[in-house]
Amino acid sequence: MKKRILVVSQHYWPENFRITDICEGLTENEIEVDLLCGLPNYPKGDWSEGYSYFGPRRETHGGVNIYRSGEIPRKGNTSLTIFFNYISFPFFATFNLVRLFGKKYDAVFCYETSPVLMIWPAMLYAKTHCIPLTTYVLDLWPENLYSVVDFKNKMLRGIAYSVSTWLYKKSDRLIAMSPSLGETLAERTKKDAENITVIPQYCEAFYRQDILDDELTKRFSDKFNVVFAGNFSPAQGLEGLIEVAQNLADKGINDIRFILVGDGMSRESLLSSISERGLSDYFAWEGSHPATEMPRYHTMADALVACLTKSDFIGLTIPAKITSYMAAAKPILCSMDGEGAAVINNAQCGFTCSAGDSFALTENLIQLYNLTKPERVAMGNRAREYHDKYFDRTNLLAELENFILRGK
Repeated sequence: MKKRILVVSQHYWPENFRITDICEGLTENEIEVDLLCGLPNYPKGDWSEGYSYFGPRRETHGGVNIYRSGEIPRKGNTSLTIFFNYISFPFFATFNLVRLFGKKYDAVFCYETSPVLMIWPAMLYAKTHCIPLTTYVLDLWPENLYSVVDFKNKMLRGIAYSVSTWLYKKSDRLIAMSPSLGETLAERTKKDAENITVIPQYCEAFYRQDILDDELTKRFSDKFNVVFAGNFSPAQGLEGLIEVAQNLADKGINDIRFILVGDGMSRESLLSSISERGLSDYFAWEGSHPATEMPRYHTMADALVACLTKSDFIGLTIPAKITSYMAAAKPILCSMDGEGAAVINNAQCGFTCSAGDSFALTENLIQLYNLTKPERVAMGNRAREYHDKYFDRTNLLAELENFILRGK
């Protein structure tokens, strides 16, 4: 008899989150998956094409049965709209649990990005039906919240910490994406070692493709191209790339360009800062593209860049783009602390520096720029080899499945 899992995640297809591939991967392994999620409006805050507040509320995609609850869109990506978006999904999702009553599941799985409150409807369903809840912690709360919304009120911070910790404790099992995050969760929740495991994020198989796009190659052939692909949010520390561009300009180096592929709440402020400082020649804006198109940009790039803001807690995680970058077989420039930088150093596939250190990032970029092409190719090959050894999709999916359904 087939196993059945209820998955709870605010974000899902057509939004670009790895949970879509996880769910479809589970169905490939003959597991029936029902999913409770929100209505797609990330990252721009506008409803995705074909959607509105009124639906569609019921879909099937990739073999997954999708139940969508209402939510308030993060329109404008202001602190206020993001706050309402964060609290609206668990509120509406709780009332949508009635749509799932009468179904029989072997386990509940929560894919916890931001906000941590999405654990609430998952926990409520699991407890009322006496089935285990496994939470995959991608964003540690409330620490991750402070990278997006800056508030100093000690009472509010105390409430956020207590609520987050309570939700983590109410999860029967926790999955951390890195060893240091696993240690933090174990200390915070006092859970036994058997109920916390470490499973790093894998990337979708298409990231491993080499796709030569003649149009892109021709358009960007005049400079050394460094690609950033992902969400433009305060946590990404993209302001550091502007400082790097200024450093390059001061040194008279004008044949390096950052190609930014994506969108998000920091887009307008970044555009304004670049224009005001007269650095537009160092940047190319490609807008948001489907994840399946990223190999075209990765293949064309001379290097890929990943950065994060300075934070003791953000460094506990390995950003999703690190694994997709490594699969792309390109050298990586990394400006972050903790686990993400450690992976790059272990694989010897790029140059790393501390988060926020734009001077060191500039020097690393120049050093990479001065390498020969065969040296950069060798660096990229080491990235892909490390990816294939430690971030293989088939192996990590099997680990996820076994942990979620342990004892079933």
